[in-house]
Parts: sequence; structure tokens; C-alpha cells
Amino acid sequence: MSAGRIIIVGGGATGVILAAHLLREDTAGLRVTIIERRAQIGRGIAYDTDEPDHILNTRAGSMSAYADDPEHFWRWLQSNAPSLPDAVCPDAFCFVRRGLFGLYLDALVTDWLPTQGDGRLEVLQGEVTSLKTSEFGVAVELATGELHIGHAAVLATGHPVPAYGPQSPYISPWQCSSDTIGTDDPVLILGTGLSMVDSVFQLARQGHSGPITALSRRGLLPRPHQRTKPLKIDAADVPFGTELSYLTHWFRQTARWRIEHGADWRDVIDGIRPHIQSIWQSLPLEARQRFLRHARSFWEVHRHRIPPESNARLSTMIAEGRLRILAGRLLATEPTAMGHRARIRHRDSRREEQLDIVRVIDCTGILRPQESCDDGLSAQLIARGLARRDALNIGLDVDDGCALIDPSGRSVPRLYAAGPVTRSRFWEITAVPDIRVQAAMLAARLRTQLSGGNNRTAAQNTTAG
Repeated sequence: MSAGRIIIVGGGATGVILAAHLLREDTAGLRVTIIERRAQIGRGIAYDTDEPDHILNTRAGSMSAYADDPEHFWRWLQSNAPSLPDAVCPDAFCFVRRGLFGLYLDALVTDWLPTQGDGRLEVLQGEVTSLKTSEFGVAVELATGELHIGHAAVLATGHPVPAYGPQSPYISPWQCSSDTIGTDDPVLILGTGLSMVDSVFQLARQGHSGPITALSRRGLLPRPHQRTKPLKIDAADVPFGTELSYLTHWFRQTARWRIEHGADWRDVIDGIRPHIQSIWQSLPLEARQRFLRHARSFWEVHRHRIPPESNARLSTMIAEGRLRILAGRLLATEPTAMGHRARIRHRDSRREEQLDIVRVIDCTGILRPQESCDDGLSAQLIARGLARRDALNIGLDVDDGCALIDPSGRSVPRLYAAGPVTRSRFWEITAVPDIRVQAAMLAARLRTQLSGGNNRTAAQNTTAG
């Protein structure tokens, strides 16, 4: 295969795992450039934390960057335990802090960096402001005016993060610190999922003693992990393409059967995981929309679970009255002399309640209208006809091979996306076990494209088209 260059826009977990998959299989000079806004790669939103209470929600034994080497992360933990005391795990079922996984992602690509490896991986800190294509390659421009040329580009921009003004009561869970929330401040958290758990634990570690209320439409909490044995489910047994109601019935019936035979519903969740993307893609658009409106919360609290230790701690905080969980809807917030007043409608009784609060922590998750989270690059690609929002309006539209789709429905040559930005096509694409499978597939596709491509330099042939 002839040498080529792949430019990855975004250096979080998805971008780093993709780079590793590209570089580990190549022996003919393939080069990769990662362009990341942050000072470090491998962190992104999820792993850019030193909080000891920010724990991985997936067991260490399932967090390898490589599906064909499932113990890769576990071996790294064991070999680094002497220098990282909090990396000690009794077995592969353990849950370690997220910052350690960020260190692992750093180590994942050291063999290809200029200072420690063969130099085939270039890492640049900067903001991509323009991405253009031609028949022969791509041109990526940074805010500084620098131009970088490659044969293909991949958007790995991660989770959307809404921006709030300085006068807004809202903050993101990544701003949940003593600088923004006082020790006695009453706090409202929107969402009762994993981000809520992280925020509550961070506040507790900082000595926060004010009342905390967590509100979501159904008030459902993530279920705890247990040791499981995934049920082997054959694709022939999965009712692909059926009505959402029938699919839900089949799933519940299978879980009930498993429980009656002395096992656990988690075995079914974990057993169906390899088929989730195929199930999702077999559903018509209307069924996907109904799932997002009515079934998503139920699915997520069972699928995205928390460590048993975290569950016990959360239960204690609720029992002690330090945390209140409400099912309902936030109707409005208005400023007061001391902060803000939130007006809430309870789900069951329809009763309205007013809460005096200082901050609202937005833990409502990653499914937001795409236009509300379009970064400058996504908006530019859409405006120039190189991409379109997906039909669910939760990401960018891509084909089965991760190529961007333009407004006419055609796949765009040389432009791809990976990770959470592709969630409308793949749904389960936010956790490492899913991202690594996508990364392996996309890396193979890119290598195939390069091996059959034109060897003329993109610098000579890329236009402003």
C-alpha cells in the first residue's frame, strides 16, 4: 500500500482509538494527523478529569481499545499499578477512575509519536475552521491560517456541549466545581443518569452540604452492575424489522425467561449488545422517533449501568436526604435576589412545586437538537453541501461505512465521521466497546481507499471546491 495521510479532527477517545487502529496495521508509511482543541489528546470530555469519584461505568476487562485484544487495557493497568496506586484492581471486573483511562489512551499511541516512536503520528493543537475536498484529497485549515493536506479526513468531534452565558443559571456537569457552586448552595440537576451521579459525587467530595434535587421526566436511576454471563443470542432469533412494540415484548419476555431460570436480566442486555446497531438500523424512522420519546430512558438505565460501589453510595445519599430524585418537568426558571426560582411539575400528581436554587446543572445527556450544538466546522460543512443533519436531528448523517452524506443523499468521498457524532446511524456508539469496533471497520475502509487511490500529492491537487 502506498503512503498516505489521514487527518482526524478531534483527539478524544474516538480520535485516538481510530488513530491506533490505522497505525497498528500499516507497514507502508501511512501517516495520521490528529487536530485537537485541548492541550492533550485522549481526554475529550469523558476522561479529562482528575476527580477520584469519576469512575468508569464499564469494567476494566471490557475497556480495551482493541476488540481483537480484549485484555489490552487490563494488562496496561497491571503493568502500571506500581507507579499508579489507584490503578490496582483485584480482577478484571473492577471499575477504575476515568482519568486512568485517559492515561491509557496517551500510552496507546506513543509508539507512533515523533519523540517516542516512529513519527507517523502528528498531533496538533488548534481549531479547525474549514475543511475542503477535491478529487484527490482534503485541505484542513486552522484558525491560525495553517493549511494541512491529507488524503481523507474524519470528524471525531465527540459529544455536543452546549454553551451557557455568564448570566445563565445553567452550567454543564464539567463546570461542577467549588468555583461555580458554593458549599451551601441549593442545586437542581436536570437528568438522573450517569452525569448526574458524577456531579453529585463531585459536589460531595468538595464538601457541598446544600440540598440537591435531581429531576428527570421519569426519575429513573441507572441500575447497578453485577457479575454476569452474557446470553448467547443468535441473529436468527432477533426479530429484526418488526414493530417497536413487538421488539419490546420480545425483549421483556426473553429477560423474564432468563430470570425464571435463575440468571439475570443483565445477561440479556449484554447478550443483545452485538445486535443493537442492526436492530436500530432495521427500525423505520417513525419507530426510532418513538423509541427516543418513550423508551430511551428505560433502555439507558438498564444498558448504561453504574458500579455497585457507586450505587450503594448514591442510595445512602438519598436515604440521608442529601439527594432528592423527582420525576417531572422543569417549567421555567426566573431570577431572584438570592439566585433563581425553578418551577417544577411532578409527573404523577401534576402538582407544581417551586424551588429556590443557585445553579442548574444540565445533565440531560448527548441527545440534543443538532443545530443547537453545531460547532463551526459542522455548520460550515452543512452550508457548503458536504454534510447534512440526520433525519432524527441528533447528529450528522453518515452511510454504513461512516462516510458523510450530502443533502442529495450521496456519500461524500474522503470525508468520514466516527464516534458519537454518528449516533443517529449506529445509536450505540458512545462507549469504548462500540467505538473500537467502528474504528476497526473505518480504519480498514480508509486503508482500502488509500491503496487504490492516486499517488499524486494532495497538495498539488486539492482545490477550494
